[in-house]
Amino acid sequence: MPDPIDPIAVTAYTATSALGRGRDAHLAALRERRSGLRANDFTAAALPCAIGRVDGVEDAALPDALATHECRNNRLAWLALQADGFLDAARAAIARHGASRVALLLGTSTASIGESEASYRDLEDGRMPAWAQRPEVHNPHSLGLFLRNLLGVRGPCLTTATACSSSAKIFAKAERMIRLGLVDAAILAGVDTLCDSVLYGFNSLELVSPDPCRPFDVARRGISIGEAAGFALLERDGDATRPHLVGWGESSDAHHMSTPHPEGLGARLAMTDALARAGLTPADVGYINLHGTATPKNDEVEAGVVAALFPAHVRASSTKGWTGHTLGAAGILEAVVSLLVLEHGVVPGLLGTTELDPVCGPQIAIDNANAEVCVALSNSFGFGGSNSTLAFARGRRAA
Repeated sequence: MPDPIDPIAVTAYTATSALGRGRDAHLAALRERRSGLRANDFTAAALPCAIGRVDGVEDAALPDALATHECRNNRLAWLALQADGFLDAARAAIARHGASRVALLLGTSTASIGESEASYRDLEDGRMPAWAQRPEVHNPHSLGLFLRNLLGVRGPCLTTATACSSSAKIFAKAERMIRLGLVDAAILAGVDTLCDSVLYGFNSLELVSPDPCRPFDVARRGISIGEAAGFALLERDGDATRPHLVGWGESSDAHHMSTPHPEGLGARLAMTDALARAGLTPADVGYINLHGTATPKNDEVEAGVVAALFPAHVRASSTKGWTGHTLGAAGILEAVVSLLVLEHGVVPGLLGTTELDPVCGPQIAIDNANAEVCVALSNSFGFGGSNSTLAFARGRRAA
């Protein structure tokens, strides 16, 4: 079993999704049980499904000095950075620690592929049009290039692309870098935007529900795809009153490209390792934000592992009924939800779900609850069996 780690303060965090911009918008939507999902109005062919689209991205033009990075993904990142004072907090941390002592860690699965799609739709005599001839946006590290130029960070700048676990795994990467003394702080960013490749690709796998998704429902029919941008700032010796990252677990079961291990071996290992690094037992957990995609196999396997590992008093739910599945941004978006639970005591249930699958244990609940939660876990499981679980604790309990 892994050794416990020292807690690291999350000194600032924010998210923008179909629920709105910033922490207050997300907290209000959770309390009101108000979904951000709507009928697909993104794809030209109007694939019949529900999506979690962020309003205002089309109007969020980048500053002129960064125009070479123009694409939907970077526009959403720019929009989200301005919520909750995060851009100011990030710049203050860079000034405090020094640009070379701050890491910039990115999680994304599709990056700016939407810009490449548009380029190929607008070919001129078989060539990419002049407006699209910007190598900065036609590669998986486009988000990192944009944010590095914007923020002036000179420490490690790395992109993780492990499908739906991408922006969860960067929390673990940040902890390792800080513990090893490579940096004193890390700015984490997870951003993925809607694009045709994702919508039609998942539809070709028969994983997209024609209706808003219903996680853990006995009649669930698949995912609803969304878009989001989330940011977090982790600092060595941060404010003890802030929430802390206290543990993480990662695994790669490599059972199948798009189906979880039938016994949930990778998911179980990620959860137990996160608890071990946090020095916690399953009974110490107050809330688990589940991966809960509303696909038949993921929900069945994840529910079974949770029922076997955790006592009945632990609350668990998926919040994808609010936001949709935001792919590479899901890890950090749902980490933000977990942090909101710790700070405000609003424990979300399931949205869109009416009858729980019998495989679900007593931990998984449909209705919201108000409760003091000291420890929260957040699960993110990606294609190919790339699994990640994060453990967060509230305030001084982690110190």
